[in-house]
Amino acid sequence: MFLFSRKNRQLLGLDITTSSIKLIELINSGGHYRVESYAAEPTPANSMNEKTLVDPQAVGEAIRRAVKRSGAAATEVAIAISGDAAITKVIQMPKGLRDADLEAQVEMQADQYIPFPMDEVSYDFEVLGPSEKDNESVDVLLVASRTDNVEQRRAAVAAAGLNARIVDVEAFALENACKLMTHQMPDGGIDRTIAVADFGASSTTFSVLRNLKIIYTRDFAFGGQLLTEEIMRTYGLTMEEAGRAKKEGGLPGNYQAEVLDPFIDDMTQQVSRSLQFYLASGSGREQPEKILICGGCGNVTGVADVIQSRVGISAEKGDPLGQMVLSSRAKAQAVQRDATALLTACGLALRSFD
Repeated sequence: MFLFSRKNRQLLGLDITTSSIKLIELINSGGHYRVESYAAEPTPANSMNEKTLVDPQAVGEAIRRAVKRSGAAATEVAIAISGDAAITKVIQMPKGLRDADLEAQVEMQADQYIPFPMDEVSYDFEVLGPSEKDNESVDVLLVASRTDNVEQRRAAVAAAGLNARIVDVEAFALENACKLMTHQMPDGGIDRTIAVADFGASSTTFSVLRNLKIIYTRDFAFGGQLLTEEIMRTYGLTMEEAGRAKKEGGLPGNYQAEVLDPFIDDMTQQVSRSLQFYLASGSGREQPEKILICGGCGNVTGVADVIQSRVGISAEKGDPLGQMVLSSRAKAQAVQRDATALLTACGLALRSFD
């Protein structure tokens, strides 16, 4: 069991990706969230193979540096595995079962839905509520992953001297974080269809929410790393120099027309294609009323305006921290600059308050 365990102490949200390790601590003060601490560190070279963590010790040292820089006092974290490493299934169980009986029933039936030997799997479940398929049943969300996927991340956290108390799934963390962007949604997202495009370094997640619940999600290989690599090729820079120039500026005058504009065109095409896939994925699909552009690429100047003009849907840079107070420590770590890339980290940090 690893996913839905109950919490009663402060958790750090820890997002481990191919490009960076982001750590954030949120405090709930009088019904309002405050960013208490934050830090980000580059992911060590060759420590991850796509989304698989292959060098827990190196990642652990980077986590340790992030914790030290952030000034966070908490020692327990919530981490996430990628969606393609998780198996999720909604199953039906008789209603009225005691907790112990329900757990036994799920354990008996889990191997029907999990295509791996059960001794190689970590799994958990949560009751969602009455089933629409059967009045005498409840819907139960079953989530499983190969134990290796879980243990790699736990080992990295342990190497940093921390304890991974929650192992979540990135898609669940993203959905959880979307409640922090309701100030950017028509009617706070209630009875509305909203799209969120979260552009990472090497992959992007396109999600559509209805009533703040994900009804469609698509992951694909595209991200800000492509822009960094193009800057490297065009101007003869190292990866580190290109990444710094992308964030801080100082590139030649032809950068906008020859490098950045073509990349924005590619981003727009990816959003347009994802919308087409979503609309074709089932009957009764509604065109989203707004698109929130998140991830590091959300900071690309003018990208939301270009997407809005070409796709024909209102678009805006997503900002999960927009209604939060920031501590002086968090401000010093430039959390506002990174805000649009913090969906997963914020969604994980919110598990403190479940």
